[in-house]
Amino acid sequence: MWIIRILFELIGRMPKKQKLVIFESFHAKQFSDNPRAIYEYMKEHHPDYQLLWSINSQVEALFKGFEVPYVRRFTIRWFMTFPRAKYWVNNVRLPSWMPKPQETIFVQTWHGTPLKKLGIDIEEIHMPGTKTSTYKKNFVIESSKWDYLVSPNAYSTEIFKRAFHFKGRVIESGYPRNDVLSNASSEAIAQIRKNLGIPDNKKIMLYAPTWRDNEFYQKGKYKFQFQFDLDKWKKEFGDDWVLLSRMHYLIAENFDFSAHAGTVYDVSAYPDIRDLYLVSDMMITDYSSVFFDYAILNRPIIFFMYDLEKYQNELRGFYINIEEDAPGPIVQTEEELFQAMNELMHANVQLDPKFKVFRNKFASLEDGHATERVVKSFLE
Repeated sequence: MWIIRILFELIGRMPKKQKLVIFESFHAKQFSDNPRAIYEYMKEHHPDYQLLWSINSQVEALFKGFEVPYVRRFTIRWFMTFPRAKYWVNNVRLPSWMPKPQETIFVQTWHGTPLKKLGIDIEEIHMPGTKTSTYKKNFVIESSKWDYLVSPNAYSTEIFKRAFHFKGRVIESGYPRNDVLSNASSEAIAQIRKNLGIPDNKKIMLYAPTWRDNEFYQKGKYKFQFQFDLDKWKKEFGDDWVLLSRMHYLIAENFDFSAHAGTVYDVSAYPDIRDLYLVSDMMITDYSSVFFDYAILNRPIIFFMYDLEKYQNELRGFYINIEEDAPGPIVQTEEELFQAMNELMHANVQLDPKFKVFRNKFASLEDGHATERVVKSFLE
């Protein structure tokens, strides 16, 4: 590994490719999130730049399908290209062995408004094979490589600076990935529904839970078990609704929904969750930051927090008082979940004072122009 690091560092000292921007999303496994939004904006508005994705070889077919230029991670071509790029755009941490060349500009977009404690704010790490002290040390080392850090709001800026021990420039702009939530047309939404194979007469619930630090198979592969009965859900809601199941990318489970074909759709491998937001009429989540983004759409959100006390007090802890500030009901049992679904399916959340306060605090910058502000900042 030290030989690889030295090689990377030496190539990084070669003259920079001043117009080359290299993108990665979620450890080079997705074409999604803030990096995708920045890529698409630059492709349209800055055609003089060379835009290239660094990808894991397992997702090569995905990038071919989108006709996106890419280079496979850790190949000879990658080693000759990545260190020489003027700009890096990423939404998670890079491998710890990768040094950032001196003249490279690293734009860290991150991937969510924080509910759960992050970085050095976490009191004790429960992830497999990870010591708390090592985890925090590595986070500080990583953040020292970032030149810019994108923040969706003032609340996140304050937390990011402290939790990441970040000393560089924060671009408080809103999230680039959320521009589409303000700008999408009804035709685009209809096309997404068609691509997913969802009948026109069905409404859509999106279930998007996160992972639990202490429930794992091995490092980077986490367990998950449904806490509500899909047969009961189908009986209660299946005539009028479909359920989209979107697992976190770290969850290793492969769910078999064949018994619920046409009613439950596995969209965990769908390229970008932003499309799923747009077509969904209601979201069910737990501690995932997805609800901060979904609130932009002014649609109902239910928090299925069946393990709230344990998660809050033992695993992570929260930055906000979720029980007071959540922009939707918190439920802990299947019965409460189904009751909330029935109560909210015809609700207008814009009339809810708590929802309005939440949206104003966390989504005030989401005006459809965040990407423009980010790109102007790091290209100036």
